[in-house]
Amino acid sequence: MTNLKISSKDWEVVRFKLTRKYNTLRSEDLAYVEGQEEELIARLAKRIRRNTDYVRFTLGKELQDLNSNRL
Repeated sequence: MTNLKISSKDWEVVRFKLTRKYNTLRSEDLAYVEGQEEELIARLAKRIRRNTDYVRFTLGKELQDLNSNRL
């Protein structure tokens, strides 16, 4: 299990990318408070019907290159 740390500033960029990639996500699904990464991952995994490892991988990939416009 990868331990992700997401800052509020970084989350704004990642959240925008996720809404472009998964247009079914609602604002409730994307609600995030620093330090509650595991709750966010579980909620996203359930909503997009993927396992938590996939969500961690996707978030980690987006966090590595915040300036990229790639999804």
